Amino acid sequence: MRILITLALATSLAASSAFAADNAGPLAAGKPAGVHQAQVLSTTAWAVIGIGVVAAIAIGVASGSNGSPVGNQTPLAVTTTTV
Repeated sequence: MRILITLALATSLAASSAFAADNAGPLAAGKPAGVHQAQVLSTTAWAVIGIGVVAAIAIGVASGSNGSPVGNQTPLAVTTTTV
């Protein structure tokens, strides 16, 4: 079983490197290589981050209750006797 897994992993590594070389070509002269796109967050990324922050704040506010609420408590009857 170990030999089959090793063979499958080795085959997938060799196949992935062979397929990756199919469309690799030189970069066009004078054109950006996509560096600007990698450095700037897209609108979708900002939206996901914003929704995550709002959700975290809502969860924090909802769970921050300083203990359980005080309900109606009956007063204790204290009896004193004098001797």
